[in-house]
Amino acid sequence: MTGSKALEVLNRGFVHTVKDPLCGNIPMTEGLRKLISIDEVGKLSRIKQNGPAFHIYPGAVHTRLSHSIGVYHLGREILLSLARKNSILPFTEEGIMSFLAACLLHDIGHFPYAHSLKELAVKEHEEIAADLILGSDELGGAIDSLGGNRNTAAMIIADGRECDDEETMIYRRILSGTLDPDKLDYLTRDAFFAGIPYGRQDTDFIISSMDIAGKRIVLDKEAISSVEQVLFSKYMMYRTLYWHKGVRSLTAMIKKAVISALKDGVITYDDLYLKDDYDFYSLSRKHPDYPPFSLIALAEKGSAFPRKAVKPFDSNGTMEKRALDIMTRSETEKRIQEKLIGLYPELPEYDVIIDIPERISFETDIGIRMDDGSIVSANDAGMLFPKAGTMFSSSLRTVSLFLPEWISDDDAERAFREVCDE
Repeated sequence: MTGSKALEVLNRGFVHTVKDPLCGNIPMTEGLRKLISIDEVGKLSRIKQNGPAFHIYPGAVHTRLSHSIGVYHLGREILLSLARKNSILPFTEEGIMSFLAACLLHDIGHFPYAHSLKELAVKEHEEIAADLILGSDELGGAIDSLGGNRNTAAMIIADGRECDDEETMIYRRILSGTLDPDKLDYLTRDAFFAGIPYGRQDTDFIISSMDIAGKRIVLDKEAISSVEQVLFSKYMMYRTLYWHKGVRSLTAMIKKAVISALKDGVITYDDLYLKDDYDFYSLSRKHPDYPPFSLIALAEKGSAFPRKAVKPFDSNGTMEKRALDIMTRSETEKRIQEKLIGLYPELPEYDVIIDIPERISFETDIGIRMDDGSIVSANDAGMLFPKAGTMFSSSLRTVSLFLPEWISDDDAERAFREVCDE
């Protein structure tokens, strides 16, 4: 396809406008707009993007639907930029429309309450999204009718599935890369609504600096600082928002309640899939006599347990080896409860909560195009941040103990250290 033909496809029929506080006026075709009205997509308007973070940052009440529309907008802007600077592109009209649909639908398999339940998932949310697209005549038919292909859209989203189609693989690299529209939107959007200054990106400059070289997405050398800004923003957003101790506490309380209910047979995994925030809270209300669900009630009100003890994450540490697996973590939590029960006989095991965040990466695999036209790795291009990423990740990741307020800090710290040293 020629670049001019791609521009025609990306501008034809975009007669509807969605207004967004970050992106301004976002053009859509009639077919893309209809996608938003389908139940599986509309559900995203009832899932807060940052889950419990609004209890700490009251403005952070934006939804996964607004984020998904932002990702679609930036994905289209990336294709428009590529079309303007390339006379020939490895794209087809059907592929372009499939990609735009994939951008809009990439989060339809997401769990409620932000990432609280992600660690419990049998399937990644991208796989669930692909299954929804392929299993729903309404959703798949809507993609086909707007000029896309439901199978292609599903393959773009579920990037773990085997694929040998070159065009689809390029779309995957755009949607799931270091500078993907997902990351560019959520960092800026989350920072904007939380009212913190760290996530804003020079998105227009980054997109204008992207290009296709062979089968990969590359960035002009002049935009190296923009990549470092994105990675540093990611670090700062984890430090101030995503892994704020209050947010971690509320998230850990939710996970502890759900894991307990799964183990006790009160709920099944099927009860967690395809729910919005309201459905999730209703689930706990259906079992008012199940004590661990009191944690969900507290989290819903923003009543976070205070952090009573903390230590840097050590992959060789006794605590980490015992408690890293969230499904067996209760054994270690039980050890701590046993050390406290003599002083606090009313302390239930489900109120003892260990939190270990997942590993995060600050690495980048994007190619950098040098002045002579050669493509080199970010490290070889002199980018500093990837080399410092391990240090930043280590400084963020900790093991925390959350307990009710009425437990003494000194008693909690002592029990925590004793279990760490066993």
